[in-house]
Amino acid sequence: MKKTILIVLLSIIFQSVFSQSEKYPVFKSCDSLTISAKDCFKNQVTEAVISEFKIPKIVKTENYKGTFNIVFLVSKVGHFKVIYVNTPYKEIKEEVIRVFNTFPTIKSAQYNNHTIEMQFVFPFSIPLNSNSEEEKLVEIQKNTPTILRKEIPIKSIQKTTLYPEHKSELNIPYTNMEYNRYDYYLNQANNTHTSVKPYIYSEVDKTVDLDALKNQYFKPKKSWLGRKLFNEHMGYVKGKDYWFTIDPGIDLQTGNDNKGTKTYNNTRSIHINGAIGKNLSFSTSFYESQGRFADYVNRYAESIRPDGGNPAIIPGRGIAKDFNGNAYDYPVAEAYISYTPTKHFNFQFGRGKNFIGDGYRSLFLSDVASPYPYFKVTTTFWKIKYTNLLMWMQDVRPELTVDGAYKQKFMAMHYLDWNVTKKLNLGFFETVIWDDTNNRGLDVNYLNPLIFYNSIEFSTGSRAGNTLLGVSLKYKLKNMLFYSQFLLDDFKGSEMTKNNGWWGNKNGIQLGVKYYNAFNIKNLFLQAEYNSVRPYTYSHDELNYNFGHDNQPLAHLWGANFKEFIGIANYSIDRLYANVKIVVGKKGFDFNNGTDNFSYGGNVFADNDNRVSDYGNNIGQGNKVTIFIGDFQTGYLVNPATNLKLFVNFTYRNFDINQPTNAFETSNSTWISIGLKTDLFNWYFDF
Repeated sequence: MKKTILIVLLSIIFQSVFSQSEKYPVFKSCDSLTISAKDCFKNQVTEAVISEFKIPKIVKTENYKGTFNIVFLVSKVGHFKVIYVNTPYKEIKEEVIRVFNTFPTIKSAQYNNHTIEMQFVFPFSIPLNSNSEEEKLVEIQKNTPTILRKEIPIKSIQKTTLYPEHKSELNIPYTNMEYNRYDYYLNQANNTHTSVKPYIYSEVDKTVDLDALKNQYFKPKKSWLGRKLFNEHMGYVKGKDYWFTIDPGIDLQTGNDNKGTKTYNNTRSIHINGAIGKNLSFSTSFYESQGRFADYVNRYAESIRPDGGNPAIIPGRGIAKDFNGNAYDYPVAEAYISYTPTKHFNFQFGRGKNFIGDGYRSLFLSDVASPYPYFKVTTTFWKIKYTNLLMWMQDVRPELTVDGAYKQKFMAMHYLDWNVTKKLNLGFFETVIWDDTNNRGLDVNYLNPLIFYNSIEFSTGSRAGNTLLGVSLKYKLKNMLFYSQFLLDDFKGSEMTKNNGWWGNKNGIQLGVKYYNAFNIKNLFLQAEYNSVRPYTYSHDELNYNFGHDNQPLAHLWGANFKEFIGIANYSIDRLYANVKIVVGKKGFDFNNGTDNFSYGGNVFADNDNRVSDYGNNIGQGNKVTIFIGDFQTGYLVNPATNLKLFVNFTYRNFDINQPTNAFETSNSTWISIGLKTDLFNWYFDF
C-alpha cells in the first residue's frame, strides 16, 4: 500500500531526569538555605498550599475525602499558573487557582543558563492533615498529558469517585472512537497490550488515570437531575466491600433514505454493573428494540434470516421477529462475570463479543456478529499477554436445523501477544472449529490452553475440525504506528509457489497505520487500513465448520473474496466530536441465478466443494461488485459516565454489482438519521 498516514504519538515521561545544567525555580527564601533548590522549592509549594487552602463549604457538607492532582507550571518569568485539577468539584478548582494566585513571582527554572518553563504535578489530599510525605510534588515534561499515571508517586487512593468501575475487573465497552483515546495513552507506556479487546478497566487504569480522562468533561450541576444527566450514573450503591451501578440506556433514532424508507430505531435498555470485593466484578445488560433501517440494511438482514419463520437477523445484534409488518423487533441480552485472583490471571464467563487486532477490521476475530456465550482466560506475565477463548456458536440455516433446534458448534482460540521490544510487538493466533460429530460434544482435546490445534485436528481425524492460523505485527517508529495481520486458513506449499490461483491457498492480509494528534492538532485522529482476503477463506466442506455465527462472519464483515481500503478521521473538542469514514473496495459474490449455482468463494457459509474451479481463482471473481461508502457523524457527548451521545449521521453508499441478487442490487443510497443513544458497542453498516 503506497499511501501512508503518519501517526503522531506524544512521548510521555513523568519521571524527573535532571542533568547538571538543569536548575529548579527558586523562591527568595531559599537563597540563604543549605538544602538544595529542588527540595526547598517543593517544601515551599507544599507549605504554601496547605497553609492557604480553605476547604469549600460543599466539600465539607458532602464529607469528601480523597486525593486529587494539581498540575501547574512556573513560567519563564517566574509566575505560577494552574493547568489542571482533576476533581469533580468546581469549588476545589476555584480555590486551587485562588491559592496559586497568591504565590509571589520567583526566579524561573533554567536549562543551560537559559530560562525555561517547568511543569509539576502535586498530589493534594483532603482532609488537609492527610497529606503525607508519600505524596510528593514531581516535575513533569513540558506538554505531557496528565492523564497518564506513569511514575507519579501517588499512594493515597481517592476514597470516593463518580466512576467506581475504573478500579474494577469489568470490561470497558468497546467502541472504536473511545478506544482510540485509550490506545493513544497505552501505546506511550512500556509493556502494554492493545490487541485483545475489550480491555479491563483495572488494567488500563494502571497506566491511564481514567477518572482524570472523564473529569475533563465534568459540568458543574447543582440539581440531582443535572448531575445524573450530564455527569453521573443514574443509580450508585456502595457498601464496605461491594458496589453496583444501575443505568437506563436508549438508542432513539429517526431518519430517511433516498428509497423513501422512513427509518427509526427505538431501543430501551438497562445496564447493571458491580463488584463484590476487589477481585470479582459482574455486568448485565438487556436491550429491547424495534427498528427499521435503510433499504440496503433491511435487504441484507432479511437475506440472512434464520430457519423457523423469523424474518431477519439484524447484523451485529441478533434474530428479529416482525414488528408492524414493516419493521423488526430484536431483543438482545448480554452478561458476564470477571474474576482476577492474582495480577497474572483473569477469568471471564458470559455472553458477549470479543475482538483481536489493532485495526478497524480484524481478520482473526471481530465484533460484527451477534453476541455468543464464551469463557475467556487471560494470562499476563513478563512481556506476554496470553488469551484463551472458548466460544459456543450456532448455525441457523435450514439445512442444519433439526426439529426447530439450531446446529451448535464450538470454537477454541489462542492468541499470544508478545512485546519483543519497546517498539516491536508480535502476535500469534490459532483457532479450531468443531461440532458434536460422533457425539464428541465439547472435545477435551481442544481445551488444552497450550496445545497446537493443527496436531489435534490431525490426530482426531482430518475432518474432525477446521483450524486457522495467523500472525500479527505492530511497530512503533517515532511518530508512527504500523499494524498488520496475516491469516492462513489452508495452504499447499507446492501450489503457493506456482502462482496459479489454486483454490486451497486461502489467506488474508491486513496493513494499517494510525496517526494520533495529527499535524500537531490535539484530538485529531487519522487511520488508513487495507484488507484483502482470498476466495474460500473461512469456509469449509463440512457445512458447520465455517468461521461464522448466526449467518454472519466472525472475522471481516465482508466474509471473503474481497479487497478493501478504509480511511478514518475523527476530531473532538471538549464534548463535541466529528467522525468521517471512507470505505472503497471490490468483492465477488455468487450468482445463485438457477443457472450458475457455484460458490465463487465470497460466502463463508457456502460448501467449498461446490467451488467454481480448482485453479485460476482470484479476488473479485464471480458476481463482481465495486463498493464506495462515505459516512459522517457529528455529535455531543451528553454524559461521559454512560457514553450518552446526541448525534447526526449521514451515510452515502454506492453499490455497483454485475447481476442483482436477493440481498444486493446496484444502487446509490443516502441515509440521514438523528438520535440520542447510549453508545456501548460498535454497530457496522459499511457492507
